[in-house]
Amino acid sequence: MGSRVYAIPDEVMHGTGQQLFDHVAECLGRFLHQQKLHQKVLPLGFTFSFPCVQSQLDKSVLISWTKGFHCSDVEGKDVVHLLREAIRRQGDYDVDVIVIVNDTVGAMMSCGFQDHSCEVGFIVGTGTNLCYMEEMGNVESVEGDEGKMCINTEWGALGDDGELSSIQTEIDKQVDQNSLVPGKQCFDKLVSGMYMGEIVRLILVKLANQGLLFDGTTTQALLTKGCFETKHVSVIEDDHFGLASTRKILSVLGLNPSEQDCVNVQHVCSAVSTRSANLCAAGLAAVATRLQRNSHDSKSKITIGVDGSVYKQHPKFSERLHSALQHLSPECQIKFLISEDGSGKGTAIVTAVARRLAAQRHQIDEILAPFQLSQAKLEEVQNRMRAEMDIGLCKETHASATVKMLPTYVRSTPDGTERGDFIALDLGGTNFRVLYVHIGRREDVGVQIVSKTYSLPQEVIQGTGVQLFDHILDCISEFQSENNLRGRRLPLGFTFSFPCKQTNLDQGILITWTKGFRASGCVGKDVVTLLREAAIRKKNNDLIVVALVNDTVGTMMSCGYNDPACEIGLIVGTGTNACYMEELKNVELLDGVEGQMCVNMEWGAFGDNNCLEDITTSFDHDVDTFSINPGKQRYEKMISGMYLGEIVRQILIVLTKRGILFGGKISERLLTRDIFPTRFLSLIESDTLGLVQVRSILTDLGLRSTCDDTMLVKEVCTTVSRRAAQLCAAGVVAVVEKMRENRGLDQLKVTVGVDGTLYKLHPHFAGVVQETVKILAPRCDVTFLQSDDGSGKGAALITAVACRIAGAEARAA
Repeated sequence: MGSRVYAIPDEVMHGTGQQLFDHVAECLGRFLHQQKLHQKVLPLGFTFSFPCVQSQLDKSVLISWTKGFHCSDVEGKDVVHLLREAIRRQGDYDVDVIVIVNDTVGAMMSCGFQDHSCEVGFIVGTGTNLCYMEEMGNVESVEGDEGKMCINTEWGALGDDGELSSIQTEIDKQVDQNSLVPGKQCFDKLVSGMYMGEIVRLILVKLANQGLLFDGTTTQALLTKGCFETKHVSVIEDDHFGLASTRKILSVLGLNPSEQDCVNVQHVCSAVSTRSANLCAAGLAAVATRLQRNSHDSKSKITIGVDGSVYKQHPKFSERLHSALQHLSPECQIKFLISEDGSGKGTAIVTAVARRLAAQRHQIDEILAPFQLSQAKLEEVQNRMRAEMDIGLCKETHASATVKMLPTYVRSTPDGTERGDFIALDLGGTNFRVLYVHIGRREDVGVQIVSKTYSLPQEVIQGTGVQLFDHILDCISEFQSENNLRGRRLPLGFTFSFPCKQTNLDQGILITWTKGFRASGCVGKDVVTLLREAAIRKKNNDLIVVALVNDTVGTMMSCGYNDPACEIGLIVGTGTNACYMEELKNVELLDGVEGQMCVNMEWGAFGDNNCLEDITTSFDHDVDTFSINPGKQRYEKMISGMYLGEIVRQILIVLTKRGILFGGKISERLLTRDIFPTRFLSLIESDTLGLVQVRSILTDLGLRSTCDDTMLVKEVCTTVSRRAAQLCAAGVVAVVEKMRENRGLDQLKVTVGVDGTLYKLHPHFAGVVQETVKILAPRCDVTFLQSDDGSGKGAALITAVACRIAGAEARAA
């Protein structure tokens, strides 16, 4: 470090703000020329040791001058701006002012460079102040509750509200009245070097006037304000040369002290400096107790970086302070570390960190920018979805459509008159459920359900269709036996959450497997027939398959039982899909123009024709390439729970390779595909989960994370999940706007029944979906209703509706 000190003349300290900053800029220019640095553009950190309100690292508004400064037209102004303007006026060099730092922060940072546990900066010199690292959750003036924020306490103003009046002496009040700022910086005036010598001088004058010192005589020098400096106090209290120094100092003031006078003066200095040390200890004890409480560790160690001439040069100040602090905070393990030029070195470190973080921030923003979708871009996605819906509904283009718009043969939602007992099956993921459903009067028992979940082994999911459906029948038979249902021929509804082309309510040709299924011999076959054939093989004659149901349809029907306005079903879980009630006249694949038909959109395949390529990131491409169905279900891969965790993992790898995360060290586990499940996103983004718990998740992945790492991981998760929710909302808006136009309404009121773990369990996903729908569809009043067991209950309700309609038709015939 190379440095030079420049004096600030009194006329500058008490002149205009422009004079002060022009002087600073002129000194800076001389220094740069002497060091031959004037042709470079260097980052600059500005230590400004006065009370300021900071809104950014490089934006700081002066509250009030202290320490004898009184420059006009600076208070209430951004001092960084004033410095930049002065540098501009200087004209012959250029610097990049990156940070403004209080001297306490500089002290903390310079010591933190040696001891990473240093979280307090303490100054006691010309003035006194303290900063410390506070939990963000406690800093209400700044948004965000994760991590920590360095707080400049400006504790010199403690007592300005009168709270210290009980310990202020007559001498303190005299010092205050004779100061530049009466009534301000009360604690500072009791403690710091700017005032300690003056307090001693006034005491000596009082004692002399009372005949207790110097034989009752005073001199003009002793009566002169500022003649007795704090450095004299330090010299006088020296154990070896203190008495001799005392005599010499008093002689310079024109006094002829006796031996006892010198001893008494020593005693006065000791009393004043001891009070200062004790008061500093009281303030430090308050901060140490707070840090200990924040850490929830009664044995936590606290390192205090300290600077200032009083602490460093007074022979007994530090010892007295340490002793008083030990007495006041016996439970705290406190270590003091002396700052080596905190205002220079510490501020340079802050500047270096800020520049590194700014460069990293630029890279982070660059990586995450493709995930930030503007309203205009979301409206484009909505319009493209709407166009694909029309292609899927059109008979001529249906075969080539990516959004298949499959008729489900569900023509109405429940009307409340459905009754009976039913069996429901739910196949849509790695688990399979069998349900016994009793539907009664809404006002009585409503819908009662008994169910059991069975696992589907990988060898069954990846095996043959015969293996899969035989396993399903074995589960059904076991359930029937456990619930005394053998011999009862009950109508059955089959929730089958895969793309099917239905030709009737109880017929559906599997178009393709999704969600990791690959059972052979099923694609192109009627899955109801496959189920019936398995029942014959297993000799189970109790099943009457009435309805084949997509899980979105089941969700819509389940919510429709409680809310007749529910005409849309939405699933956002492992996969994603939607259905809605379309006007039959628009469904060109079917004959008829009267009434409605529930259409299973199979919207997960939206984008398979590359219409979403402009919003597809490199991370999406990577996830798609290594999936079991490359090039398929592109929309689903941006939205659903099966893929979001993997997108996050890919981003974390890139950030780590660039040295931004985890110290640039990638663990083997992070390189393992699918090791970062989407449930981690829900946990990490939870408002109730602290950084410690988030770090434990990362530790389980073999990742040693800092607080900053943890916050960045959370930011990545939030960015990925927010994009997913916004894209999902754009799809919903395409649906509701089509329904509104179908019905020729200025305003549509409709309910969306929703199911799926991502929507239900993620702390913010549902809120972002609803917020985005409201923005994109101002002419639609959309309510979201979460389904309670839509896949099972909904299948039973569809079966009940089908039985009700069939009964009515039979009676009519």
